[in-house]
Amino acid sequence: MFLDPTPWGGYVDYMVHPHKHRTHPKLITRLKRAQGHLRHVIEMLEDEKPCSDIAVQMQAVEKAVGNAKRVLIHDHIDHCIGTESSEAELAELRALAKLL
Repeated sequence: MFLDPTPWGGYVDYMVHPHKHRTHPKLITRLKRAQGHLRHVIEMLEDEKPCSDIAVQMQAVEKAVGNAKRVLIHDHIDHCIGTESSEAELAELRALAKLL
């Protein structure tokens, strides 16, 4: 187990073994779609498209990434944090709640 400080003032407990949840493949698909959408936003900027059009597309990218983050955090809470929570797990929950 490794502990690293977080930007929000807590510590992250890194698991030393890889793990994959059933939601990860769908999250990867969502994020790749958002990545393509972001590439399009960059092209719009390079092509000097109207700022209002760019802002709408940026909002869509932001929402897609935010939704993916929410699914990841909820999945983590459901599957990685035990039912008999230790103080460290409760601290992790508090840190995750700040990200939602």
